[in-house]
Amino acid sequence: MDAQTQETISIINTFNEAFNNHDIDAVMALMTDDCIFENTFPAPDGTRHVGVINVRTELRDFLASSPMARFDEEELIACGDRCVVRWRYTWGDGHVRGVDVMRVRQGKVSEKLSYVKG
Repeated sequence: MDAQTQETISIINTFNEAFNNHDIDAVMALMTDDCIFENTFPAPDGTRHVGVINVRTELRDFLASSPMARFDEEELIACGDRCVVRWRYTWGDGHVRGVDVMRVRQGKVSEKLSYVKG
């Protein structure tokens, strides 16, 4: 495995841990200033958020709306600066499965594009 792929896996794992800890400051410290986050709502295309201010607001509200929720990684596939994470998102008495297509640039997440089954 090449060094870029190893770095991508490490950054994504740290990012996902911060996300599951609902630590918005740690999550945002791992994102580039021009980051892109596409969520899964509303169907079918979700909403695109660009830049740290917009992404922070969206993620803060998302995490606050489900304080006990968590993402469990089912599979992580990385190659160079790209990564796909297959996950299960669980809250209260429900769950949904999906994938994130992510990109790492200069040691930070620059894209998190989320897709959900269903």
